[in-house]
Amino acid sequence: MALPQHPNLSGLGIPNDKFKEMMLVFSIGLEEVKTKIMNLEKEFEIQYGYNPIEKVQSRLKEYDSIIRKAKRKEFPLTIASFRENIRDIAGIRITCSFLSDLYRIVDMLKNHLELEIVENKDYIKNPKPNGYKSLHLILKLRVSVHQRIESVYVEVQLRTVTMDIWANLEQTIYYEYSSSNSIPKSLREDLRLAAMAAEQLDSKMEFIRQQMDKLKP
Repeated sequence: MALPQHPNLSGLGIPNDKFKEMMLVFSIGLEEVKTKIMNLEKEFEIQYGYNPIEKVQSRLKEYDSIIRKAKRKEFPLTIASFRENIRDIAGIRITCSFLSDLYRIVDMLKNHLELEIVENKDYIKNPKPNGYKSLHLILKLRVSVHQRIESVYVEVQLRTVTMDIWANLEQTIYYEYSSSNSIPKSLREDLRLAAMAAEQLDSKMEFIRQQMDKLKP
């Protein structure tokens, strides 16, 4: 994965080489977690007889996004602060067809000997006010960089396909209205209703899958 481009950081007192090294650590951590997820897919298939994961996406935050978040949260503008406080610089999104599979994958990540879950936010059982649903984990792992061991955080989001469609739509709407900073009330209500419909679809899909499991010889 190519590292994000960034301008000269001298104005913030951050050496360019230190920033590049930080991003290298996050990049290595990201690739390590992706590899572990691929291995979990194989374990899941052996244990449950199918691969639950529809899609795995990953990204590294861009320079501007890191600085904006640090300023918004009033974190110190230092490499040490970025690494400790901005725990979603490296991010992975896992999309599954069925709701129960999300929690099974979380359990497998919990039991992984090389991963530590330091944050676990369940926005499925406790949705955000706008209807957003997802599981958000912050993983901590150790990686080897330049013949030394570094600790790094990687965020993992887990969603069903319907949750992912809804979240992408919500993001598009917020982007379209970002300049006016005001989404029409009717559109917000439509989003809320769409979130409810998505929840019903996930529940129905889960029920059908359970019925299919019962009918297996």
